[in-house]
Amino acid sequence: MGAKQCRGKELYSNLFAPLRIGNIRMKNRIIAAPTSPSMITTEGHFTPEMIAYLEEKAMGGAGVVTYGEAIVHSATGKSHNKQLQLDSFGVKQGMAQAARAIHNAGAYANIQLSHGGKYGGLASVGGDQDQCDAAYGPSAEMTPAGEVFEMPKKMILEIVESYKKGAALCKDCGFDMVQVHAAHGWLFSQFLSPVLNQRTDEFGGSLENRARFLMMALDAVREGVGPEFPIEIRLSGDDLTENGLNMEQCIEVAKMVDDKVDLINVSCGNHEDPDMFCRTHPSAFFKRGVNVYLASEIKKHVKTPVACVGSLNDPAQMEEIIASGQADIVEIGRALLADPYLPKKALEGNAADITPCLRCYECFAETSKSETVKCSVNPTMGQQLPEKYPRKTPERKKRVLIAGGGPAGMESAITAANRGHDVTLVEKGEKLGGNLYPASAPYFKKDIADFCNTLIHRVETSDVKVILNTEVTKEYVNTFDPDALIVAIGSYEAKPPIKGLDGANVMMAIDAELHPEKLGQNVVIMGGGLVGTEAAVSFHHEGKNCSVVEMRSEVAADANSFYRGGLMPEVHNAAKLYVDTTVREVTENGVLCERDGQEFLIEADTVVCALGFKSPYAEVDELCEAVDESYIIGDCKQVGLIYHAVNQAYFTAMQI
Repeated sequence: MGAKQCRGKELYSNLFAPLRIGNIRMKNRIIAAPTSPSMITTEGHFTPEMIAYLEEKAMGGAGVVTYGEAIVHSATGKSHNKQLQLDSFGVKQGMAQAARAIHNAGAYANIQLSHGGKYGGLASVGGDQDQCDAAYGPSAEMTPAGEVFEMPKKMILEIVESYKKGAALCKDCGFDMVQVHAAHGWLFSQFLSPVLNQRTDEFGGSLENRARFLMMALDAVREGVGPEFPIEIRLSGDDLTENGLNMEQCIEVAKMVDDKVDLINVSCGNHEDPDMFCRTHPSAFFKRGVNVYLASEIKKHVKTPVACVGSLNDPAQMEEIIASGQADIVEIGRALLADPYLPKKALEGNAADITPCLRCYECFAETSKSETVKCSVNPTMGQQLPEKYPRKTPERKKRVLIAGGGPAGMESAITAANRGHDVTLVEKGEKLGGNLYPASAPYFKKDIADFCNTLIHRVETSDVKVILNTEVTKEYVNTFDPDALIVAIGSYEAKPPIKGLDGANVMMAIDAELHPEKLGQNVVIMGGGLVGTEAAVSFHHEGKNCSVVEMRSEVAADANSFYRGGLMPEVHNAAKLYVDTTVREVTENGVLCERDGQEFLIEADTVVCALGFKSPYAEVDELCEAVDESYIIGDCKQVGLIYHAVNQAYFTAMQI
C-alpha cells in the first residue's frame, strides 16, 4: 500500500503501530472481539458460513480475529445449543480451515476457551439439556431455570485438564492465540463471585481461594500451548452488581494473572441480567467507550498489555485511547459486523465511509431467532459465503430512476451505480435521509444520524445524480422514461378516526421528534410501540412529563428482547404507562381513555400520535404501472426496520 493510501498511519499513528504479544507481532492495535453467531453444526463444528464470517474480518484489516465461546468440556459446559465443541469428534477440520482462512486474509487467529458453569444445561438460558445432564456451578442453588449442583473437586480437575487439551488442540489446528473467558457470568466469573461462590473448601472463601480454579486452568493452558504462545484472558473490571466483585477486587485478580498471560482483556458485568447485558454490550443509552475506564484502571497495576472494549467504532476515539495510555489494544465486536472493513478504511484515511453500528442488537436477536447473524446496516453480514462468488455483470448499462431518498433509496442508488448503471435519485424533500432524521432526533440515536451521513457521503462520492425538492409522479416517470424504476417512497404516519385527533393540541410523532420545542409540559403519547416509547424517553430528556397509552398488555412489544432490555428501564423512568388501554377521544384537556370498562382522562398540554405507519400502496402501484421493469423496496413495500430497507435495497439493486 503506497504512502498516500496509508494516510491513516498519520492520523492514527498509535492505532496502527505494531505490538508484540508473545510470539506474534500484531500489525495494528485492533482485535476483532470474540463473537459467536450460531453458524455451528449440531455436532459443534464450524460451518463454511462461520469460516467465511471470520475470514471477512481478517480481510477487513483487523490484526487478530477471535472466535468466541469454544466449549472445552461439552458434557457440562455448553451454554447454548450450538457452540464450537473442542472435545467433539471431527472438530479439527473446520478449525484448521478457519485458522487458514484468517491467515490467508492477513490476520492472526484467536479462539476463546469457555465453559458455561451453572448455565450449562439450563434450557431457559440456552443450555443444551440433551448433552448436559445437570448444571454445575461453584455452589448448590435452586434457580428459576432449574437446580444447580455444587461442582465436585473431581470435576474441577477434569475441567482444568479440558482447558489444557482444548488449548493444545487450538494450537495444533493453526490458531495463534487462545483467550480464556473469565468474565460475563460464565464459569470462572461464577467462582470469582463472592455472591455465587459460597464454598467452604479450597475453591471458596477468600479471593485467592475463589481464584484458584482460574489459576489452575491458566497453568494448564500454558502447559498445553508451551512458552511464548500468546494467552489472553478476559476479565471483569467490575461486576457492577451488589456485593459482587468491585473494581478493587478485579484489580487484585488482574495482578494474580499478570505473570500467567500475555494480554488482559477487560470487560464488565454479566450476560444473564437484561439490564446488565446492555452495559456489558453497551446500548445506545451509554456513551461509546463507556467501559474503557475499567481497562485504564487495571493497566495501572499490571505489566501485561491491556485491551479494552465498549462499543467502540470511531478510529479517532480508538487512537486517543491508546495514545493516552488507557489501553494498549482495542477490541471491537459489533462495529465489525456493521463494517468488517473498518480497520482498512481507517488505515486508508477514509473514516467517513465507515458504516456505524446502530447498537440495535438485531445481530444478537437474529442469532437467537434463526441461528445465523444479520446487521441492520450491513446487508451482506451473514451472507459472506455466497458473496464470495462473483455475480454476473449487467448485460447492459441501464438508466435507473429511484424514487425516494431515504435509506432504501440511497442504498439502492449506491449499489446500482457501483454495478455500472446510470442512476438518478429523486427526493421530494430538500435533503436526502427521509425518516432517518426523525429516527435520529432522540438524544440516544446519534448512531442513526451517523449512518445517515455515511449514506449521504457515499451518494455524493458516487456517480449517482441527485435531484431534490421533486416528487416522482406517474407523469415524471413517463417523461424520464427509465429502463428500470425503484420505488422507495417510504410510508406515512397512521391517523386513525379518533375524535379530536385534528385538534390544535395534537402533533404527529415525526413533527414532535423534529420539533420538541412545540411540545407543552405535559405530554400524552398515543401508541406504545417502539416509536412511542422512544419518544417518551426523548421528551423526558427535554424536561417533559410524559404518559404513554397502549392497547396491548405491554409497551415496545415488537422490539427485540436485547434492545428492549436496555430500553425499558429508560421508559419506566421517563413515563407513566397505561397498558390495556383504549383511546376514546382527544379533548382540549387531554386524552379520554377506557380500561376495564372505566373511562378516565389523562390530562395533557400536547397529545402525540404515534400509532404506526402505513405503506402508500396506491401511489406505489401507479408508479410501477408506468414502466415495464419496476422494484418496490423499504417501507412502501412493507413497513419495517432499517434492516429491511437496507437489505432489500442492496439485493434488489444487485438484480438490475
